[in-house]
Amino acid sequence: MAGVILPRFYGCYNCRKRVALHDDIVNKDFVAGYRKRAYLFSHVMNVEAGNKTDRRLLSGVHMVADVHCGDCGVVLGWRYEKVYQEAQKYKESKTVLAKYKIVKLDYW
Repeated sequence: MAGVILPRFYGCYNCRKRVALHDDIVNKDFVAGYRKRAYLFSHVMNVEAGNKTDRRLLSGVHMVADVHCGDCGVVLGWRYEKVYQEAQKYKESKTVLAKYKIVKLDYW
């Protein structure tokens, strides 16, 4: 299979279920929790969103929903449901996954 480029996946750190594609990363400069790195993804898979709630984050107050692994239920990050500040609107409908809660998976 020379020359074939396979997709790079991230999985849940707990059960290894695929949750995102590397190519769907929008921004790698996000923070989750106390100074923990996180990635903003345009699309995720095999996750379930919890209840929507307004939460104060570093960039202001946003309506978010925690996202859980669809298999094991562990919280992996959050989804921006509604963004109130115009300058932050690019985040709306996107998902943040904490880097320490996801793992790179083998691609074959």
